[in-house]
Amino acid sequence: MLKRIYTALFCCGLIAPGWAQDVAIVIHGGAGTILKANMTPEREAAYVAALQEAVQTGYKLLKDGAKGEEAVVAAIQVMETSPLFNAGIGAVYTFEGQHELDASIMHGGTLNAGAVAGVKTIRSPIAAALAVMEQSPHVMLSGKGAEAFAESIGMKPVKNTLFNTERRYKALLKAKERILNANVPYGGQQGNERFGTVGAVVLDQYGNLVAGTSTGGMTAKRFGRIGDSPVIGAGTYADNESCAVSATGHGEYFIRFHVAADICSRMKYRNDTLADAANTVINDVLVKAEGDGGIIAVDAKGNIAAVFNTSGMYRAQIDTQGNLKVGIYQQWINE
Repeated sequence: MLKRIYTALFCCGLIAPGWAQDVAIVIHGGAGTILKANMTPEREAAYVAALQEAVQTGYKLLKDGAKGEEAVVAAIQVMETSPLFNAGIGAVYTFEGQHELDASIMHGGTLNAGAVAGVKTIRSPIAAALAVMEQSPHVMLSGKGAEAFAESIGMKPVKNTLFNTERRYKALLKAKERILNANVPYGGQQGNERFGTVGAVVLDQYGNLVAGTSTGGMTAKRFGRIGDSPVIGAGTYADNESCAVSATGHGEYFIRFHVAADICSRMKYRNDTLADAANTVINDVLVKAEGDGGIIAVDAKGNIAAVFNTSGMYRAQIDTQGNLKVGIYQQWINE
């Protein structure tokens, strides 16, 4: 109760900024089969630089007193504009050769949330998700309806070709060849085709936890497939009484096992630590179900988790003490 009073007074400017909550931020750029043996020094350096830029962009906003949702959106937008990640520019192609983008955001203080799914003409899906949360009575908008909403609030539509990259197009051709030659329905979606997401979770100066996730989805996806990234409780969840989570991995499993919300619920109702809850869900529940992927999370005390059951996950964090860490493989690079 005392913390809530301090937070309210701080937000109203009635007490000095010294009462502000310590801040923390964690970001991810997707999990999957990421091996150092397959990474050139130049490409590794490019990923490290992009991850550092994203996490430092969000952290600076948090330290300057920005709300958590602003920091989450800003950090994710750095990755949405980088061709290195499967979100925005650099998003994977659908089977038909287009891009269908998903994103969501949730505020742990209000439990309000917003999401867009299957959009083709929105430059920043995470910004559109925030607009759904703040400017509409709904939680999730999809396809042309989401695009019409975005345009109605001043977001200028872009051509779908804006998101094109040669690397992702080559991946599409490879996936289509396998799918069309496979003897199982839909080609089985093997390998890294099912991976690729970006996300951010924060604890802001006002004691609020916020989570956001954005993705281009699965290479060669068909029939309007939607994964876990825009699904509140599966790919994104935040609750000030537990934690904020953003997920990345094989979305069908994250939906079925409501991964993000399950981690928060284990903290809230079982009194599990953040580390224990995240490890149980990712390395026990999902592994037994043969689901691959990982999560980033932060709790109300600023504890951080970055857990994955794949060979790697692009990630970066700045803790409440201001310590920066960047990782791609199993071990943090700067440890």
